[in-house]
Amino acid sequence: MRRTPVSSSNLVSVGYDIDSAILEIEFGGGRVYQYARVPQDAFRALMNADSIGSHFHRHIRDKYPTTEIL
Repeated sequence: MRRTPVSSSNLVSVGYDIDSAILEIEFGGGRVYQYARVPQDAFRALMNADSIGSHFHRHIRDKYPTTEIL
C-alpha cells in the first residue's frame, strides 16, 4: 500500500485503501500496522487533524481490528 509521510512524533506514514477500507500506519520504530473496516471519513479526519498522533490514539487505536504486518 502506498503511504504518505506525516508530521508526527510517533507516526511516520499513513496509507488508506478505499476499496478494502484498510488503514495502514508506519510507526517511528519501523513497525507497520493495518486497521480493518476503517471508514473513509475516519481516514480523512486523521489526516486533517491538528495532531495526527493524538487523533490516532483517541479515534483509531483499539477501535478497529488490527494486524501487525512488519
